[in-house]
Amino acid sequence: MDKLENMRTFVQVVDSGSFSRAAELMDLPKSTVTRQVQALESELGVKLLHRTSRRLSMTEQGEAYYHGAIRLLSQMEILDSNVQAAAQAPRGKIRVEMPNAIAYRRVIPALPGFLMHYPDVQVEVSVGNRTADLIAQNIDCVIRIGELHNDALIARSLGVLPMITCAAPAYLQKHGVPEHPQDLIRDHTLVQIASPQTGRVFEHQVFKDEQSVTVRGRWQFSVNDSTAALTGAIAGLGVLTTYRFLAQEALDNGALVPLFPEWADEQVPVHVAWPENRHLPSKVRYFIEWVRALFQE
Repeated sequence: MDKLENMRTFVQVVDSGSFSRAAELMDLPKSTVTRQVQALESELGVKLLHRTSRRLSMTEQGEAYYHGAIRLLSQMEILDSNVQAAAQAPRGKIRVEMPNAIAYRRVIPALPGFLMHYPDVQVEVSVGNRTADLIAQNIDCVIRIGELHNDALIARSLGVLPMITCAAPAYLQKHGVPEHPQDLIRDHTLVQIASPQTGRVFEHQVFKDEQSVTVRGRWQFSVNDSTAALTGAIAGLGVLTTYRFLAQEALDNGALVPLFPEWADEQVPVHVAWPENRHLPSKVRYFIEWVRALFQE
């Protein structure tokens, strides 16, 4: 058992990139993590890691042992999970990452139903849409909006999110109602949304027959969060293109008015994904199935 624990610790150190981060994720003292890796190296009679004050890297023997350890630990997890699943309901913590809008308006409001069905499961949500290393951050699965560009993830489609271009009645009363998307360039102000990772400004298109027009215009208010952008649009700061599901309540109560009804808006893909080289425990599998059913609704 000690060797298995040492092996798990070694894998976590490699995945995390440091002894300190591994100790934090495993909730262990750094000295314990260091001692376990040293014990493993001593038993094997080889050096697994090159350690300096600035970086950590695997030796040739360490890399071979790392990949073998992943396979062995994965097989053990599968065996344990299959036996436990047959005997009892899933239990334990699920670490999930998802964008702000998805968390606040879709998943968290529905989460009581999932937790009522699985009372021994804890769901730890990290709100964001980062491109972080899921293994290093110890994240079980993520929900991502937009195209996926990470080949190390296994992904399942949750469908598409229709967009909508809209504005507050007070804004339209002051600036007039644009009749064509190109009117925005000359006569209107947009609420601008930029990527929190890259700072790149998101642009969207609208479509009619064979035409496509990019929604563009000047701006006075820019933000890196879609929920904050929605708040700005409701306050009258400009025309906003956002996810229809996020704006639906404001559209229903008249706080926002849809624009360009004869034009079709973009549809943005959304996925749930998880690391490809990790076994999926039953608790995570049940959560992913629940999320897919939720989005089908």
